[in-house]
Amino acid sequence: MKKLILLSTFYFLLTACTSPQPPTASDTPTLGTVTETPPIVTETPLPTETPIPAPTEIPLERAQYTIYATLDYAAKTVEVEQTILYPNKSSETLTDLLLAVEPNYWTNGIVLHEVSIDGAEINYTLDGQRLGILLAAPLAPEAKTEIHIRYTLNLPFAEQGDPSVERARIYGYTARQVNLTNWYPFVVPRQNGTWILPDPWYFGEHLVYPAADYDVYVNAPNVVIAASANAEPQAEWTRYQLEAGRAFVISASPDYQVVSQQVGDVTVYSYYYPFFEVPGQELLNVTVRALQLYSKIYGAYPHQSLTAVQGDFNDGMEYSAFYFQSNGFYNTYDGTAQNYLTFVGAHETAHQWFFEQIANDQAHEPWLDEMMATYSERLYYENYHPEALNWWWQARMYDYTPGSWLDLEVSENPSERAYWSSTYFNGAYFLEELRARIGDEAFFAFLRDYVARYNRQIVNGDDFFSVLREHAGVDIDDITAKYFRTPH
Repeated sequence: MKKLILLSTFYFLLTACTSPQPPTASDTPTLGTVTETPPIVTETPLPTETPIPAPTEIPLERAQYTIYATLDYAAKTVEVEQTILYPNKSSETLTDLLLAVEPNYWTNGIVLHEVSIDGAEINYTLDGQRLGILLAAPLAPEAKTEIHIRYTLNLPFAEQGDPSVERARIYGYTARQVNLTNWYPFVVPRQNGTWILPDPWYFGEHLVYPAADYDVYVNAPNVVIAASANAEPQAEWTRYQLEAGRAFVISASPDYQVVSQQVGDVTVYSYYYPFFEVPGQELLNVTVRALQLYSKIYGAYPHQSLTAVQGDFNDGMEYSAFYFQSNGFYNTYDGTAQNYLTFVGAHETAHQWFFEQIANDQAHEPWLDEMMATYSERLYYENYHPEALNWWWQARMYDYTPGSWLDLEVSENPSERAYWSSTYFNGAYFLEELRARIGDEAFFAFLRDYVARYNRQIVNGDDFFSVLREHAGVDIDDITAKYFRTPH
């Protein structure tokens, strides 16, 4: 009906405008005549939409690394394109960044093709392991910046047995594997207004790793890849994702064989060379048992995979969700629990809590992770091989020299054996005395609380003792004075 009225009105107005005629008598309304007044049409305004507020940007918890790596196994080179989305988690406004670049220790070890920040190429300095970047604009707390780096790695031969080098070389290549350890530039932690990047020593570790998220894509034809995360095959790339990790590692070989076992939602892998099936399987067993035990004692394991790899060198080494086991220990495995393959496997697995979940300055306070990993070996034997516990104490501590301080820096030790004695073995004896003094209930409550409180952080000795003294319940000053030169 409304449409008919509107059309009639429109027609009336149209004829009135186009054919103006003087009114006639019949057209003139008389009194008492009711005439229909055209309705006044008003448009109802459309409802106004409530504006949707722009989404609030959630600050990043930690740096995010996206890496595309193409490995030419035969040429021993890696082409890398890397992006770091870096949030300023400090309380200060930053004017520079410092990145660790370990491959630069070798001549032509890394060739930088591009370094840019937020899309603009920049000037930088590269001196040894230090890549310094001056920011074009200050970076306020909780603000973020994007670093893009494109480079080529020319891998060094990881020579073994060099008398001038006390520790094994891991990064680089051997006759049958390529190991990418500390291979990508990463922003080092900042504490008390200082970038933390200690110089390396002849033995021990020196890097301090902030937790970061990794999204890594690898193209490596004709080799088997072991890595710090589960593989997600794609068309050209294999993708690996690791959340809140310290150090993402890749090891490649055309010869690797692998066995695996599922533990809850964690896949445990053991990579080994042909003819080492028995020790390869046993290392998987040790890693699975240690993972289950330490998850009960210290708290949940944080990742979806854990990988053990037969290293082509005589050393064990921990990384995120990954560790190398010495080739020599595969050779000497005798089918029992009384061997190095077993207790070093338990040791390296424990580093997934003390190194990975809780990080520390490995150059200046190495006892914080090595002491805990060594005593975890004792807990492993106590729970799975109590009949071999006395053997473990004797075999593990055969080179122990009492009297040195537990809290020595790595460089303060005159040799690697002295470093093991002061840090690893001293630490095990300290924790054994501590446990006897405060009792198992307080001891294990302290360990679990310590891991929970400082998870994903970087700790120091004061942090360790602050939690310990909350749980001790008795005087422990005589024990700490026996092992520590610095009171806590």
